[in-house]
Amino acid sequence: MSTSIEVQQDTRFFGHPRGLANLFGVEMWERFSYYGMLGILAIYLYYSADKGGLGIDQGAALGIVGAYGGTVYLATVIGAWVADRILGSERTLFYSAVLVMLGHIALALLPGMTGIGVGLACVAVGSGGLKANATAVVGTLYAEGDERRDAGFTIFYMGINLGGFIGPLLTGLAQSEVGFHLGFGLAAIGMALGLIQYTLGRKNLGAKASEVPNPLQPSQRWLFVGIAVVIVAAIVALILSGVVGPENLADVVVYVVIAISVVYFVVILTSRKITSEERSRVLSFIPMYIASAAFFSLYQQQSTVVAAYSDQRLNRDLFGWLMPVSWVNSINPVFIIILAPIIAAIWTKLGDRQPSTPMKFVLGTVLMGIAFLLFLPMTGTGQNGSPLIALVGILLVFTVAELMLSPVGLSLSTKLAPKAFRTQMVALNFLSVSLGTAMSGKLAESYDVHDETPYFSIIGGVAIVVGLVLLACIPFIKKLMKGVH
Repeated sequence: MSTSIEVQQDTRFFGHPRGLANLFGVEMWERFSYYGMLGILAIYLYYSADKGGLGIDQGAALGIVGAYGGTVYLATVIGAWVADRILGSERTLFYSAVLVMLGHIALALLPGMTGIGVGLACVAVGSGGLKANATAVVGTLYAEGDERRDAGFTIFYMGINLGGFIGPLLTGLAQSEVGFHLGFGLAAIGMALGLIQYTLGRKNLGAKASEVPNPLQPSQRWLFVGIAVVIVAAIVALILSGVVGPENLADVVVYVVIAISVVYFVVILTSRKITSEERSRVLSFIPMYIASAAFFSLYQQQSTVVAAYSDQRLNRDLFGWLMPVSWVNSINPVFIIILAPIIAAIWTKLGDRQPSTPMKFVLGTVLMGIAFLLFLPMTGTGQNGSPLIALVGILLVFTVAELMLSPVGLSLSTKLAPKAFRTQMVALNFLSVSLGTAMSGKLAESYDVHDETPYFSIIGGVAIVVGLVLLACIPFIKKLMKGVH
């Protein structure tokens, strides 16, 4: 393996280290498989057997999709911990990619709910581990102060959106032309391709990527292995006994994430390792955590309610050819690729005059509520009567709202983090996304395709109210932030 200095001085990939191409590829194929599978998951769960589906109640099916998404973000916290304490980021990333591939193979080959249970568990834990560590490994490719760093991350994030764009197109086409299991199989093939190219280039990542920053003592390892075995056994027992099932899975994930989040906040706020100023900044993060969870409970409905809407309410007829349901999932990545550089340039141009972070959270949450209200003019269009161009416009508002809040949340968690709890604050940001994603499934259980007005108006209205309450609290929040903008 190359030394870290050799890696950081490498310019063989368009002026960047060769390892960036490796990470670009594995992240692109992981997102291809993840979004490709997610694009057809909801309809697979609630389609009847004669259409190749499992025939689950639609509300329960959308709840499962939301709970699964919430578990992925919960797994990022576990993936970060495993990298920091046991394996290092590079090895955690590799094993996570293997787990993702095995999960998609299970979805493609195992029948019924067995395939769903095994497949989604593997993909959730694997995607969480990969998501948590791919970004960290990209960071190791550049020395401190290297001016190529931001450009390198931009290239890397293009890989994410490229995979997110292509995945639903190909898996959706395979599902509509042949069947669901070919769609899941394509996701497995995509991840296998990513894993092969990653394995061939691992030597280009340098020793720093494999470092374990805070290793467990050998005596502690067996303790944590024992805890992990007990947790897995308890989960399996709860599922087999019927205590946890498809109908209440979203509830369980919501309660678990809330409990873990409360524990995290209490541990940090009561720690003697933080100063009074740091404690104040952590307190300022609480209203932003709530706003972030509210935002993602609407935004992540792209995989739940918007999927069902695209199936049952959207006119997908393109000149006599019926567009696959999952193709709607490819609209958002296109808008991100177009708009992200523009919004980044606007913030850079404004400099000190740009809105404060709490104000960006307000804009993101209110815009997300408005996006849901935009469904209301189409509530009377009947089965598959809503125009595609209208949904494209709504998803444009989704994307602008996302770019106001999502990248800012990750940055904010690092700015407000006490020195002793940097990783835990980033974990709290991911937990707000996890809670919101699980809530997107819980809320989707109430969606009725035949009576949409109450759903879109109440949820959109509540999001706007959350944003306005946050707006009223900005002076108080800024005071708690102690100078952080």
